[in-house]
Amino acid sequence: MLRPFSTLSAISFLLLGSLSGKALAGQVLTTSGFSTCLASSDITVQKLDITYDNDAKTVTFDVAGTSAKSMNVTAVLNVTAYGKQVYQNNFNPCDSTTFVSQLCPVPVGTFSATGTQDIPASYASMIPSIAFSIPDIAAQATLQLKALDTGTDVACITSQVTNGKTVSVPAVSYVAAGVAGAALLVTGFSAIGAAANGGSTGGTGTASPSFGETMGWFQGIAMNGMMSVNYPEVYRSFTKNFGFSTGMIPWTAMQTSIDNFRSKTGGNLTEDSVQFLQNATLVFGDGSTKASKRTYEAILLIRDSISTNVNSSTTASSSNSTIQTTVSGIKAYVEELSVPQANTFMTVLLIAAVVVAAIVVGILLFKVILETWALFGSFPKGLTGFRKHYWGTMARSIVNLILVLYGVWVLYCIFQFTHGDSWAAKALAGVTLALFTGVLAFFTFKIWQAAKRLKAMEGDVSGLYDNKDFWIKYSLFYDCYKKDFWWLFIPTIIYMFARGCVLAAADGHGLTQTVAQLIIECLMLGLLIWNRPYERRSGNVINIFIQVVRALSVVCILVFVKELGISQTTQTVTGVILIAVQSALTAVLAILIAVNAIIMCCKENPHRKRRKELEKLRDLDNLTPLDARNSLLMDPTNIPNHTIYENDPKHPLVKQQTPDSFMNEPGNPYSNDTPLRPYTPGSQRGFAPTPRPYTPQMHRPQHSVESAEHLLHGQSPPRQPTLPNLQDYREYRGAGY
Repeated sequence: MLRPFSTLSAISFLLLGSLSGKALAGQVLTTSGFSTCLASSDITVQKLDITYDNDAKTVTFDVAGTSAKSMNVTAVLNVTAYGKQVYQNNFNPCDSTTFVSQLCPVPVGTFSATGTQDIPASYASMIPSIAFSIPDIAAQATLQLKALDTGTDVACITSQVTNGKTVSVPAVSYVAAGVAGAALLVTGFSAIGAAANGGSTGGTGTASPSFGETMGWFQGIAMNGMMSVNYPEVYRSFTKNFGFSTGMIPWTAMQTSIDNFRSKTGGNLTEDSVQFLQNATLVFGDGSTKASKRTYEAILLIRDSISTNVNSSTTASSSNSTIQTTVSGIKAYVEELSVPQANTFMTVLLIAAVVVAAIVVGILLFKVILETWALFGSFPKGLTGFRKHYWGTMARSIVNLILVLYGVWVLYCIFQFTHGDSWAAKALAGVTLALFTGVLAFFTFKIWQAAKRLKAMEGDVSGLYDNKDFWIKYSLFYDCYKKDFWWLFIPTIIYMFARGCVLAAADGHGLTQTVAQLIIECLMLGLLIWNRPYERRSGNVINIFIQVVRALSVVCILVFVKELGISQTTQTVTGVILIAVQSALTAVLAILIAVNAIIMCCKENPHRKRRKELEKLRDLDNLTPLDARNSLLMDPTNIPNHTIYENDPKHPLVKQQTPDSFMNEPGNPYSNDTPLRPYTPGSQRGFAPTPRPYTPQMHRPQHSVESAEHLLHGQSPPRQPTLPNLQDYREYRGAGY
């Protein structure tokens, strides 16, 4: 029996206030698999299924095993919850009050015992009601059998006790995937606009949280669950909900195909295959277990309404249920999702291939639709850009996918190198990791090279944002950052690589993983706080807050490190707090994504707005007598003053000019206040103005966008039209009208 105790009550309040487990319908306790806690014994249990129904006050059990010899035994039953012993009882199966015919004495050969027993109300009332409502209750029942004459242990069985409530439910995964999908739609809105306008918007927008930030947050929760520490079951179940963000999607048919591939390329499927997992019981570091097929379990209560079968052949079919495998770290995480550890990399590779194929097919299908539309009618002008630049849209989408998956890709590739058994899978891991790293390194070099040239030619790197060609090609790496912090995507890539590398390389060493991860998270947090690099203030606040939660999560994970020896009760409370904080932040991100969807419909991307202003200024600088573009009809008061001219009082766009003021401007040889000289033979008819000395202000300044465009193609900027040298005007006297 379980008796109430205060710690269990405190944990229940935290759980019920912060978790969304399954519905609290039905009061049932049941065993979840079992494991042997005695290395060698004369009695071997092959099946143990026991269920207690609190509503009906009955216990249903099904026990089977084998015995090497006949013996009289005594039984010791221990029940623990959250690391504390809550019940202990010794009984003799041959005693009249606790008689169990199948165990008095234990027979030679195979035996089985099945039945249902009514439980007195006095015993049922001892079980606290919260035991039926707390998700993923951490309780274990251990049954020891001792020889009656010598007192030596002859059998030991331990089983996890659960109430059927858990925080690992498909609905949580679906909601999280929906949040990620919403983030993809919102941040992809500007990308669609880029395609519709010939790629003029570039990038994926600057609003936070973006799709990459949202997926990075979900991946962080999943990677927390992969560390080699003794997590409480409630937090381990919670992190499973975000496995989809790392490519861990249960798919039995795909796992079977991967097993066949491994078997042909050097893999060993004996204890590392999907078929093995379907029949195995996972044993975790804290002693908890998880059966391959979830069953309902209960406290071990055996009384006298028993139907027995000695030497029954019915136990043969269930003998496979005794397979046990000890798991921890990455192996524990992926195998809970029914993915064998050796199949981990191939699983994420195939999922990524499916996503890439969906991107390519979707874009090509849309292209076909546009071409068909063009044959039978005229489609909106805004879609013309996508029709011409669909290859660029496809390439940007795939590179963006690489950037989002890079951290977990490093993790799975290194894990494949250290735990995989197929030479072909290892080769694929090496090739794809080199390919992904090479793609990111190539774009990093090109952006750095362009920034260096812009810095040398113009004194700053504004061309990365203001020039359309640069923006289209490279903006997905830095479009959310300020101009002075365009380089921050480089430490971000290094951060993803280091986190995945530490987690995979130190698998099995929980303390090393935790300390290294804490250092990495704190360094990234310090970088964000020191620079505050995001274009929008909201981006700085959101990303710094996310990084703070990541760092604090790793601090909390220190509580789960086995070497520190912290009590299981404290670990469970810490796990519940982690779930509450991470769930709250996920909800905040979902709300902000909805807000961003509204803002993006009403407000233009600031980088795009500034670039459009510069393009208008460039068009004005390129006016020629043969291409006046109706400049005389333009209202000079509507010419935008860009920030690059705010500190240049000599620029004509800062001082709004009119035709009259231009005629009277100092330095104009034809101004109204220029003295006229008399007509002389050989000169022009009438009076001609006396020319003034030429000054550099008479030249229009060269625009930065012009320089950036020719810089992109490795050319020198073109020479701008200049006024004639008026110093030679006195020599020009023979021309007439």
